[in-house]
Amino acid sequence: MCGRYYIGDDTSKEIEKLVREIQGELSRETAAALQRIQKTDIHPAAEAPVLLAADGRIGCAWLRWGFPLQQDSGKGLVFNARCESAAEKPLFREGIRHRRTVIPASAFYEWDSRKAKFTFRREQGGALFMAGCCRPYQDGEHFVILTTAANGSMEPVHDRMPLILSREEAVGWILDGSRTEQLLQKVPAPLERGTDYEQLRFF
Repeated sequence: MCGRYYIGDDTSKEIEKLVREIQGELSRETAAALQRIQKTDIHPAAEAPVLLAADGRIGCAWLRWGFPLQQDSGKGLVFNARCESAAEKPLFREGIRHRRTVIPASAFYEWDSRKAKFTFRREQGGALFMAGCCRPYQDGEHFVILTTAANGSMEPVHDRMPLILSREEAVGWILDGSRTEQLLQKVPAPLERGTDYEQLRFF
């Protein structure tokens, strides 16, 4: 699963680099979205920058993390979707078909059964590109992060992890619907795992 991640200075730079490589320039909306990025942890229900299709191209916008099952109460927030079943579930189906997103991050966190916290990053450095999808609500678009079975980096900590895409796959996920099924079955590349000294206990 993925319940918290981190964006840093490199997140904005990596987004800009990817968008410029694909289409040569930033739209006004994307440039404004990039200017909002600051170093911070992102929690469910918070707004975060995501990459998505915009008039046949790739843009960046700030969406809220999590699909609320009860919009007015804020209860029952769904912030992850399983790759194996998301395309068939009514809550995610249209998003997988028509509203695919990529969530850039510098790192994400996971806790093991003893509540020890671990940080996961790309082995060669640079931004992580997590697959997701979004859907509209009264207060705007919301997104979820897709999860898949843990790879070797994650297995000692948890049995699920975000679906991590390469740069090229991230572009295909957003713009090319013919690649959706293939990418949903992808095994993420190895990640660098580090121990974080924060210890959390849930009651």
